[in-house]
Amino acid sequence: MSDRSANNVGHAEPSYSEVDVATRRLMAALDALESAVERRREADRDENELASRIQALGADRSRLADELDGSLVKSRRLERANREIADRLDAAIGTIRAVLDAGEESPGLESALAEEDVEDEQDSEDS
Repeated sequence: MSDRSANNVGHAEPSYSEVDVATRRLMAALDALESAVERRREADRDENELASRIQALGADRSRLADELDGSLVKSRRLERANREIADRLDAAIGTIRAVLDAGEESPGLESALAEEDVEDEQDSEDS
C-alpha cells in the first residue's frame, strides 16, 4: 500500500508546512474574531454609557425647566409686589406733601400740633 491509497483521494498527505500555515491562518482568524468581538463589546458599553448620559441629561433638563418655571413665577410675583409698593409709596409721598403744603399755608396748624405735644408731655409728667 502506498500513501495515495491511504487518503482514498489519490493525493499525498499535506506536508507539515502546509498544516503549519493553515494553523497560523486559523489562529490569525481567531485573533481577528476575538478583536472584533472585543471592539463590539466596547462599542456596546459606550452606547449604553451614552444612553445613560442622555437619560441623565434629560432628567437634568426637566429639573432645570421646573426650576426655571418656578423662578419665573416668583419673579412675576416680586414684580407685582414691587409695583404695588411703589404705588403705595407714591401715594404716601403725595399725602405727606399735601400735609406739608397745607401746613405751610396755615401756620396755626403747626402751633396747634406743637401745643398738643406740650400737653401730652405734661400729662406724661403728671402721671
